[in-house]
Amino acid sequence: MSSPHKMPTKFEKPQDSPGFILWQATNVWQRKMRVALKDSGLTHVQFVLLASTVWLNDHGGETTQVAISRFAHADAMMVSTVLRSLEEKDLILRLRNSEDTRAHLVSPTEKGRKLIDKAIRVVEDADNTFFAVLGNDMIEFTEALRKLISSN
Repeated sequence: MSSPHKMPTKFEKPQDSPGFILWQATNVWQRKMRVALKDSGLTHVQFVLLASTVWLNDHGGETTQVAISRFAHADAMMVSTVLRSLEEKDLILRLRNSEDTRAHLVSPTEKGRKLIDKAIRVVEDADNTFFAVLGNDMIEFTEALRKLISSN
């Protein structure tokens, strides 16, 4: 029997790697989100992009696919594909921008607004349950995540 392969890592075990732990935590959290959103008919990414669309429309004026992509820190091509699916579900409208024909202006439909209002309550309840274990560390945890996002 050969000796185990020595991987070139500074960590004694995978659970010491912040990237591996973040990946695991994200997977667990995403499973919770799928369960929470099941009755809404939305995937988690659809939920995030619909919520982003509503937020930007209500707080930022003209909302383009590029603005949604930047706001959500999401790949522009993926955003385009998901917005198309939200349009097919009659949850958003995508209209060509008269000033820039390459850009789409995106706005939620009334159906989209009603659905996101219900879905936000469900997602926030699931988040509260999932993150409750952090207790008083929630603020520091959220700030650490913000720091990671803003530095990249």
